[in-house]
Amino acid sequence: MNNNKILKIGIVMDPIQLIKIEKDSSFAILLEVQKRNYQIYYMEMNDLYLKKNQAYAKVRLLKIQKKINNYFEFIQEKNISLNELDVILMRKDPPFNMEFIYATYILEQAEKEGVLIINKPQSLRDCNEKIFSLLFDKVTPDTLVTRNISQIYNFWKINKDIIIKPLDNMGGSSIFRVKENDVNPLVIMEIMTHYETKYCMIQTYLPSIKYGDKRILVINGQAIPWCVARIPKKGETRANIAVGGIAKIQKLDKIDWEIANYVSPILKKKGLIFVGLDIIGDKLTEINITSPTCICEIERKTNISITSILMNNIENQVINRD
Repeated sequence: MNNNKILKIGIVMDPIQLIKIEKDSSFAILLEVQKRNYQIYYMEMNDLYLKKNQAYAKVRLLKIQKKINNYFEFIQEKNISLNELDVILMRKDPPFNMEFIYATYILEQAEKEGVLIINKPQSLRDCNEKIFSLLFDKVTPDTLVTRNISQIYNFWKINKDIIIKPLDNMGGSSIFRVKENDVNPLVIMEIMTHYETKYCMIQTYLPSIKYGDKRILVINGQAIPWCVARIPKKGETRANIAVGGIAKIQKLDKIDWEIANYVSPILKKKGLIFVGLDIIGDKLTEINITSPTCICEIERKTNISITSILMNNIENQVINRD
């Protein structure tokens, strides 16, 4: 930053002692924060609280290093008003549940007090990672969101090959493919809807998944020119790296750019600064806004520094806000 201000950067994340630093995007971002000599204030969800309509948290000052067995150290623990921070990165992984929503209310109060929150708390609530993509129906697969089993069954009968997934999970968890001649479709539909008490997203199966489920990162409306194509292992429908998908780094193609440019203005307008688009073939399937990943995979194979681009953008926003 040209004003030499030492930023105070907060991060809300899952327990740091459980992460795998070689592929954790939050850790990669924090390395860049520390490289710039900014202060890191570490928080977990249960550290956040409101008192007399002011946002607070128990924070730990954090130092990190790229050593597998000794990668973090807490320097000091204290309770602070969140308005003492310049920026807070909300990087808590799904499930997206009511506890997550309550946390966004606390962060929103900090935002009102002048803190830059990435991503914007209201948009974290408004833009469910599955349903939000349907706003861009020109580039999404045929989709049904329901908890009604007969509607799902009819969708399957018409489309013959479908994907059923929950609205609140990540990493390929609880995703089912139901083929035309599946012998247990109703059982799957009952399990996925919890006997018609839980909404699911149902989409037509996209055969182009065999070429990869692309993760495209977007920072403040600008797509990173390299993406991760996650290719399913043999016999697997899901391409997520968390369930054994193979990561292939490749440049965005013409269709990728068209979809990214189509979606990006809305992302920027909604204060969604760091986003991951999931694209299969020529279809947008999800928009990841809670804790987008794949920074490490792209940075390892290219000469682009996504974390630098992100931090430069954050610095510019802080300067413009001041």
